[in-house]
Amino acid sequence: MSKKLGALDYHSGGRKGKIEVIATKPCQTAADLSLAYSPGVAEPCLAIQENPDDAYKYTAKGNLVAVVSNGTAVLGLGNLGALAGKPVMEGKGVLFKRFADIDVFDIELDTENPDEIIKACQLLEPTFGGINLEDIKAPECFYIEEELKKTMKIPVFHDDQHGTAIISSAALLNALQLVGKKIEDIRIVVNGAGASANSCAKLAIALGVKPNNMIMCDTKGVIYKGRVEGMNKYKELFAADTHFRTLEEAAKGADVLFGLSAKGAFTAEMIRSMAPNPIIFAMANPDPEITPEEAHGVRGDVIIATGRSDYPNQVNNVLGFPFIFRGALDVRATAINEEMKLAAVHALARLAQEEVPDSVSKAYGNEKFSFGPNYIIPKPFDPRVLLHVAPAIAQAAMNSGVARMPIEDMSKYIEQLESTQGRSKEIMRSIINKAKSDPKKIVFPEGDNEKILRAAQILVEEGIAQPILVGDRKKIQQKMDDLNLDLEVPIVDPTESEHTDDYAQELYHRRQRKGLTLSECQRIMRRKSRVQFSTMMVAQGHADTLLGGIDTHYPETIRPALQVLGKQAGLSSVHGLYMMVFKKDVYFLADTTVTIDPTAEELAETAILAAEKVAMLGVEPRIAMLSFSNFGSVDHPQTRKVKRAVELVKERAPSLIVEGEMQADTAVVPELLDGFTFSKLKTPANVLIFPDLNSGNICYKLLRRLGGAEAIGPILMGMNKPVHVLQRGDDVNDVVNMAAIAVVDVQNA
Repeated sequence: MSKKLGALDYHSGGRKGKIEVIATKPCQTAADLSLAYSPGVAEPCLAIQENPDDAYKYTAKGNLVAVVSNGTAVLGLGNLGALAGKPVMEGKGVLFKRFADIDVFDIELDTENPDEIIKACQLLEPTFGGINLEDIKAPECFYIEEELKKTMKIPVFHDDQHGTAIISSAALLNALQLVGKKIEDIRIVVNGAGASANSCAKLAIALGVKPNNMIMCDTKGVIYKGRVEGMNKYKELFAADTHFRTLEEAAKGADVLFGLSAKGAFTAEMIRSMAPNPIIFAMANPDPEITPEEAHGVRGDVIIATGRSDYPNQVNNVLGFPFIFRGALDVRATAINEEMKLAAVHALARLAQEEVPDSVSKAYGNEKFSFGPNYIIPKPFDPRVLLHVAPAIAQAAMNSGVARMPIEDMSKYIEQLESTQGRSKEIMRSIINKAKSDPKKIVFPEGDNEKILRAAQILVEEGIAQPILVGDRKKIQQKMDDLNLDLEVPIVDPTESEHTDDYAQELYHRRQRKGLTLSECQRIMRRKSRVQFSTMMVAQGHADTLLGGIDTHYPETIRPALQVLGKQAGLSSVHGLYMMVFKKDVYFLADTTVTIDPTAEELAETAILAAEKVAMLGVEPRIAMLSFSNFGSVDHPQTRKVKRAVELVKERAPSLIVEGEMQADTAVVPELLDGFTFSKLKTPANVLIFPDLNSGNICYKLLRRLGGAEAIGPILMGMNKPVHVLQRGDDVNDVVNMAAIAVVDVQNA
């Protein structure tokens, strides 16, 4: 139930659904309006009428794909209908945009008549640069794609068929290499006869599998020559001249099992009966035909892949369709043909054999990957996939004669692709995966808050952290019941905890000469302040870090933390850092939350601590110390303070890239920065240190509200033990993000 709630919250939160349309040209003035619409829009219309190819120049057609479905085969859920399938089609659009910067309109057609779907797609050809058919049941999907490929001059691709086939075929080539078998010698059994199975079988034959070594099974058993029951012309293509009649019989001595069927279809006995070094692709979702644990439990020489992200060797279609369309669109291909599919197969297979960069390992919790039985296919978040597959597709389209706009310089094209890859969400995903590699105990003082409870559920399910909820036990349990959360985490009620008296004594020891009596400390621990109680849990080692403040003002969390834990030895203050995530860039701003009017010493501390924290998060820091002056252009006590802070940073951390004092636009605009040739900053800064709290706080809030940045923080720097503060109004995702940062902070403490 909790996973269901999380999924529904994800889709319904904020703007409903997962996609929106964003204008790429300004429309702020009357002049803009006259160009965007009447009368200026007439000019591109007339140009396109005269030369239809100009549609790629003056409209979004060249980067626009239609995801078309009638909802008759939605995921593993069956015929849900066009409307119920819409979330999947929107999700497909998100993946197109995220991985290949391709825009998508999802088109749900309320018909099961294949000829109506064909006609609708044909009528849409002027709008789109390509069509991705999705979740249309077999055998109608075969007929629809065949007819559209015959009649349309833009790429048409049924991902349920070819996407799975391409990814699994790449993995098959690598698995065969590892076990020392030749593709022309193997015997392969395909269990399933739908869209994916049909395409997997065809592509395997195109790669070299001999047709008489291919056995296909459906729910009625082996598809053999002469069989009548449950047959159609598409199954007939794979009817084998064989004495096998059951899947069990076919599996004996087989080298490869391809599962595109249902949970549990492959048994331990089948695996035991296969040839030495068997290869098993159990691709049913969400539950495979056999799990890796079960397969390895039978024999140790198995190489297995599934469709699941929680197992090695995930056959994930996102490794294919975004990049296939990217390459096809960029050369204005008229089709996606067999040559292009094979090019994608070989590009993915080769990439998996290359050394995996640290950035990919970091994205998966610092897990190390190298070509072998548990790594035969690249990871979906490997940014190199775009740079390998899209160029391979483009080249194959040119070689096979379907490219209408060939690429003249492939190396420049690859550079262009690389420039489209932003670093925004990847940083947060990398942080989450780091946290998952070694989860820590986080105490939440506001344990009865709904957002905290929902976030705690996610943290547990994804293995990011070990939440501890502080508060009234009955109230927290009742709230969990009301929210239908099946959440098994420690609940600590200060009124009944065995540690409460010890915490009161320790607080008294620390604050007895600062205005607190023992009885007051006991009252604070039992009734008054869950923040104080939670902070003492961190101080005594009963929790690794604290995350609180969603219900309170910022000082109400940070002040008790400072009183109990204090700042790091040798520091004059603590400091606040915000990560501002834009579409393509990430900036770190400090101090935005704590020190009102810092001295030069405190500014230098802020810069050095920020650099350490940014590096911890996997980003190389480039620091700008901001002012209203550029390198002495104004002589004023405020500018002299910043200038002195820069000198202190350079003295104490000479390896850091730091410059100042400098104006904010100089720090981030390359053209302005280029004017100062003496500057150590040769590329724009990504860490911005503000001269006072006024400017820092105002800036991050404006960027968040008006600049469209996602603000992650505040990340508290300089505490004796890691403590982090939420903001009033933070949502569940904010809590999860900050929890991941808190865990990584503990890991690096």
